[in-house]
Amino acid sequence: MAHRGDTRAPLAAVALVVALSATARQASAQPESAAPPPATEPGAGGAAGAAPEPTAPPAKAGDEASGGGPTSPGAPAPAKAPEAKAGDAKADPAGGARAAEAAPADAAPGKSFWDGFAFGSYGRVIAASDAAGRPGRDADVVAHGSRLDLDNYAELELRREDHWESLGATSRLVATLALGNSIFHYSGDFDAAFAIRNLYLEETGLGLEDFSIWAGSRMVRGDDIYLCDFWPLDNVNALGGGVRYAAPTHTTASLHMGMAQPQNPFYRQAASRPAPLNQFGAATVDVLDRQRWLGALRLEQLVLLGPEPDEAAAPPPPRAGLKFVVYGEAQHVPAAQRETATPDVFEDVPADRGFVVGAQIGAFTGERDTHLNLFVRYATGLAAYGEFAAPEALALDRTAAGAHEVVVAMGGNWEISVFALTLGAYFRSFRNASEPLDFGDVDEGIFILRPHVFFAEWAGVAVEGSYQALARGILTPDRGPDDAPHPLTAHVGRLGVMPFVQPAGPGAFSRPRIHLEYAATFRDKSARLLYPTDDPFSLRSVDHFFGLGAEWWFGSTSYGGT
Repeated sequence: MAHRGDTRAPLAAVALVVALSATARQASAQPESAAPPPATEPGAGGAAGAAPEPTAPPAKAGDEASGGGPTSPGAPAPAKAPEAKAGDAKADPAGGARAAEAAPADAAPGKSFWDGFAFGSYGRVIAASDAAGRPGRDADVVAHGSRLDLDNYAELELRREDHWESLGATSRLVATLALGNSIFHYSGDFDAAFAIRNLYLEETGLGLEDFSIWAGSRMVRGDDIYLCDFWPLDNVNALGGGVRYAAPTHTTASLHMGMAQPQNPFYRQAASRPAPLNQFGAATVDVLDRQRWLGALRLEQLVLLGPEPDEAAAPPPPRAGLKFVVYGEAQHVPAAQRETATPDVFEDVPADRGFVVGAQIGAFTGERDTHLNLFVRYATGLAAYGEFAAPEALALDRTAAGAHEVVVAMGGNWEISVFALTLGAYFRSFRNASEPLDFGDVDEGIFILRPHVFFAEWAGVAVEGSYQALARGILTPDRGPDDAPHPLTAHVGRLGVMPFVQPAGPGAFSRPRIHLEYAATFRDKSARLLYPTDDPFSLRSVDHFFGLGAEWWFGSTSYGGT
């Protein structure tokens, strides 16, 4: 993400989108350009379990580009459209019909191909205040709390897709520009935070049907917990490439590899050195300059229930099913050297590594985004700290060996008639590589329920209740019953109400949506200790949040697995 005052990245990103848009206008004048793109599969709706982990963002816990739309339950697409894959995020419930309309007359039966440009987007914008007139703030104490008070964020996605009839193959170029706070109309600051979240080329059907290969920079995500804006199993930002094969047996295997170099001293150290050959001035030399390498393997199996649909049905009726996923990830950082505080004295920096293993089981009805997903994930070593975090509190050998993280999570949605109930929950336990307990060691969890009632095709109200708890590996300064310091355990409860209008019709994941919002946050004494002195959150046990906001997603295909 570009830093404030650094205009090079924003200008480059804007230039990229402008250039692609200009090409899109030229392409639209060509007679061979086809109809608008088909959307994702109708049976998936747009919710059950796989993608806006989120770009991210989360706006919480350092994952700014979370996305945050709902995700597919994993039901297979009725037609083989390049942009309609199981797990794609921000699905369009009407996509199946549009796919049929967009398919050329000479397309093979059961196939849906199109050539041309398409635009998609995810976004959320909110104007908010507390009861005292201060700006509305994120009041959660856990890393992935309620999305009621997420910050402003948007993604603009431009794609070019082509079908090569002579090969039976398709190409897809995806460019996603993300925009974070601040909003000019609020701050008066003519600046913004930009990031390129996707910039990759994918080829499908070269030599083997249903086999794809991609290269570039890509968000690679599985299923999310919408209410927590959290991808508990797999959420990788990869600069590299990958392959994916989707077998007719509803078995999907994907492998991707990539590299990264977060800007912190664990990966890079720059030093000033005299210019060569006695020239005037100095030069900057990267004494420590190493990258983190990552590889991930994901295997998914769908088990569809009920009788096989009539092939003549267009589109085929939705089917219930089960979804099983296993996931593994390996990370590695090579050994290197670093300059010590004494100039020209160097020390060895050891290699480091980490691993992730996890699994998911899900169930979906195929009707109205009803689904339930359960996740479990274990990370150790370097992988326990997250993608962009610098490992801290290392072991005695100055590695992340011994650090570990355990995540158990659940997300789902149930809809019937004019009622919907969305839920999200997770428990996370993290220990850094240092043996003694410290502030970085944490156990945390949250449970959220959001029932919806729809009064009309275009209006309804949602009520949300959540409870979250956080325990840090430190002792609080206040005294317990035995007049001794006690471990810090913070508790926060939240209640919110959200009346909304949404022209897409009833559904917990129907978008676009405009909503009013009120939330009350109740924090105990330990929760108030997490904030600095004189911070309003350290002084108030009850906080209020009032907001007017909007959220949307449409036409985005960049959040599914590889």
